[in-house]
This record gives sequence, structure tokens and C-alpha cells, in this order.
Amino acid sequence: MENYRHHLSGFFEHRDIAQKTVDQLLAQGLPTERVHLFDSLASLEHRPTDTSNQVLKDMLVDGTIGTVAGTAVGGLVQVALVASNVTLFVASPLIAPLVLLGWGASLGGLVGATIGAAANAKPLSALVEDAINSGQIVVVAETRSEEETQRAKAIFQEAIGDYQDIKTS
Repeated sequence: MENYRHHLSGFFEHRDIAQKTVDQLLAQGLPTERVHLFDSLASLEHRPTDTSNQVLKDMLVDGTIGTVAGTAVGGLVQVALVASNVTLFVASPLIAPLVLLGWGASLGGLVGATIGAAANAKPLSALVEDAINSGQIVVVAETRSEEETQRAKAIFQEAIGDYQDIKTS
């Protein structure tokens, strides 16, 4: 089953219009835990939940991919060294390839996890923080189906006018 998840946001100058938009989203069937009104930086505080381990899962996947790539690169380097008749450790030529593979896997895992974590950073939080700092009120709605998305888009479009849909990941 495909995980459909879409975030829509609206930026408002007046709290009453933002609250009216929230009320309309809730009336259309979106649950309260997926509709948020942010009017201060304190309201942006992260509250951990049972399902807040998505970043960990992403880092594990990216780290695994990096580990496999690092092991492959380490193996290729070892093959190149053996082909050119160079050994890393003269005393133990059987252990040297395993050490090289281990270093490749470790470095690949670290680099993969780091790149994956940086690539998965969401710019929406910075945009919301900037809007709040400039005195605006932000409404964010998370939809889980195409139908919910279309209904929420119509509500936001009615409240603020034209919109821009930016696809991430």
C-alpha cells in the first residue's frame, strides 16, 4: 500500500481568517491532529510521538546503502592493489583485504547516513518560522488521500487566493 502524505500550508495576516480556515478544514473531515495553526515560535516545539522515528528509519536505509557502496569501493581498491602486486600489510596479506572492506563499509555508512539525513531535511519548518517572525499566522494541513488534498486545496484557495504546489521527495 502506498503511503500518501501531502502537506498544505497557508499564510495569513489576520488570526480570524486563519481560524476560519482551520474550522473549515475540520468541518471537511480532517482530524484535529493533522490540522495545525502556528502563531508563535513556541507552537512550533516538537512533541515526540510513538511514530516520530521516520528520520531514524531514513538514516538506517541511507546508512545501509552507504555501507554497501563503501564495501564495494573497498573491494575494488583491494582488487586494484592485489592486481598491482601491492599489499597493505606485509605480515598478514589475508587480513588486509578484510580491514580495507571494513574501513570502506564504515566510511560508506557514515557518509550515506549523513547525506541521507541532509537530503531529507524539510524546508517547510524554516519557511513557517520566518513567517511567524514577520507576524503572520500559518495553517498547515496534512492530507492522506488525493480527495482530502483536493478539498483542502479548495479551502486554502478560497481563503488566500492563488496557490503554488511544490512537490518534495
